Amino acid sequence: MKTNPLAPVLPLFAALILFTVGCTTAPQKADEKPAAQSDAPEYFMLRPDVEKAYGYSHAVRIGNELNISGAVSMDEKGNLTAKGDLGQQMKNCYADLDKILKHYGYTWDDVVVENILTTNMPEFEKQAGYRNTIYKKHFPTGSWFGVKELALPGQLIEIELEAYKVR
Repeated sequence: MKTNPLAPVLPLFAALILFTVGCTTAPQKADEKPAAQSDAPEYFMLRPDVEKAYGYSHAVRIGNELNISGAVSMDEKGNLTAKGDLGQQMKNCYADLDKILKHYGYTWDDVVVENILTTNMPEFEKQAGYRNTIYKKHFPTGSWFGVKELALPGQLIEIELEAYKVR
């Protein structure tokens, strides 16, 4: 009688097959949303002519993450608005940021990072309470930076955001 040289490992091989088959993912049900999101970047320009002239996109979403360039107080042609008024410039920044968040279906509750750059930290600290009207549930992480100057003369504040939303 001839013996099979694989006979000693056959039980181990059978157990491995059963284990592998038993660990496969169940098929997706018809009412379930797909788990994967596209990782292709989605670009958004709030003021296309201005942003093209300066060479940036105001926002980029990749999957569930949204990164928003620093918003400054400007009109549609890129001219400074609210000259000398940090409080109003800050409100203008938040208004633009809100437009971008809404474009992608995000809210202020989805913001996880907020960085603020200002040329006048003492005045910003006086005006910072306005942020309580923006963030109602929680504040994001972030930093406040006192800087010598911003991109255009007269800009007193710039606010950049990162947001995350489970979709």
